[in-house]
Amino acid sequence: MIKVAPSLLSADFLELRRSIDLAVKAGADYLHYDVMDGNFVPNISFGQGILKAVAGYGALPVDAHLMVDRPERYIEDFAKAGARIITVHAEATCHLQRALSQIRALGCLAGVSLNPATSPECLRYVLGDFDLALVMTVNPGFGGQKMLPRAVEKIGEIRRMLESAGVQAMIQVDGGVSLSTAGAMVAQGADVLVAGSAFYGSDDPAAFVQGLKALG
Repeated sequence: MIKVAPSLLSADFLELRRSIDLAVKAGADYLHYDVMDGNFVPNISFGQGILKAVAGYGALPVDAHLMVDRPERYIEDFAKAGARIITVHAEATCHLQRALSQIRALGCLAGVSLNPATSPECLRYVLGDFDLALVMTVNPGFGGQKMLPRAVEKIGEIRRMLESAGVQAMIQVDGGVSLSTAGAMVAQGADVLVAGSAFYGSDDPAAFVQGLKALG
């Protein structure tokens, strides 16, 4: 079954509790929490303090996407703040396997994210060390971007790699997810769809979520 994770980057920050409640009522599965450091990506977003408040509210599991350089410096902080899934970028750390092991040792699911121009081959030597592969179909840093069509092909490559190795892991997609683009993503093997502006800008968020889930 397809799972949906609304991105809080597109929520109303003055009404964050209401935005979380909206995701719950719409039938979402996770809250996607984008952490940006202004270095790895050209933007700055949330930190551990807000995540602790969001996780403490207890509405949905928090999926923390660390778009930061040397993420291993912050993994423990976000785990202690209450993240259920912690995803790091393969491009952001010299020791990807070590970072993934650190996440799991702290009791969280470990995710690895790939930018649009990053080859999925970098996952081959950490197969079995992650629980989620996040395919970025836009260049990270800002919400509301259009999907890069060629990045969608990577979903299928990763799915085939996982199946060939007999490894169980979710494939998440982030960037330009909408009812018109998600079908191709699911057809390639996506399990979890992150939607920010398309979810929070929808006239009927519940219908939007159900529309995505119906694709699977």
